[in-house]
Amino acid sequence: MTTEQESRQGILLAIAAYTMWGIAPIYFKAISQVPALEILSHRVIWSFILLAVLLQIGRRWRGTRDICRSKSKMLLLISTALLVGVNWLIYIWAVNSNHMLDASLGYYINPLLNVMLGLIFLGERLRKMQWFAVALATCGVAIQVIIFGSIPIVAIALALTFGFYGLLRKKVKVDAQTGLFIETLVMLPAAAIYLLWIADSATSDPSFNTVTLNMLLICAGIVTTLPLLCFTGAATRLKLSTLGFFQYIGPSLMFLLAVLVYGESFTIDKAITFAFIWSALVIFSYDGLKAKKHSRKPIS
Repeated sequence: MTTEQESRQGILLAIAAYTMWGIAPIYFKAISQVPALEILSHRVIWSFILLAVLLQIGRRWRGTRDICRSKSKMLLLISTALLVGVNWLIYIWAVNSNHMLDASLGYYINPLLNVMLGLIFLGERLRKMQWFAVALATCGVAIQVIIFGSIPIVAIALALTFGFYGLLRKKVKVDAQTGLFIETLVMLPAAAIYLLWIADSATSDPSFNTVTLNMLLICAGIVTTLPLLCFTGAATRLKLSTLGFFQYIGPSLMFLLAVLVYGESFTIDKAITFAFIWSALVIFSYDGLKAKKHSRKPIS
């Protein structure tokens, strides 16, 4: 497969992943009566089962076993499992506690964070306009903190956990399906213990739930697995900074859902911060398109 074909596949996978993430709040709102830790446990368990079935169908257990025997890869995958687990938990809580705008802001910040992570850890160089975009985004967050005394903890936590998740998944060089299976395997014991012995809510016993709710909880595996498989597949095919460009899709859909469908308040401090972030992303996108156009020009 040529580099151009890989890039094309990566672009399609990135668009699919971020679109699914953008509309995922609809699913989590439908099960908002279930506590966040309980939903997280269902996500882990049902994703693990679905991925195990996919590995069996593809007869890929040998590759999985080889990865489990590699200490360096397992160390990275344990780290990514912890990062994605924390990210899932914060995201679920944010959506079901009417902080979807904060979650949206976090995923708007993430592309710019990806640029910085690519610079620091992968040796990717930043152009002047990219530096300006990052500085503008930083100013937006700083204004919210200094003037309004409001620290966007949810947004920052989501951006950091998912940014480092993408970075480490790129470093580990494991295919999307196998990597995600091992990540859910790492989280499985804690999820099972919580769901079977610790959880004590009105929805923790499936025999007392409606059939619809139980089916929705089982669907957590599909809602979780499909976009992450697309994302990790894209991460192995695209530069980290390029991958970040497509993340605008997810938070844009989430923002529209929060304001237009679920009626979250778009306060002045959020408006100013979003304005800075959006301006930064416009500059970043323009610079990226300009650089891509320039690179296509024939050298005379």
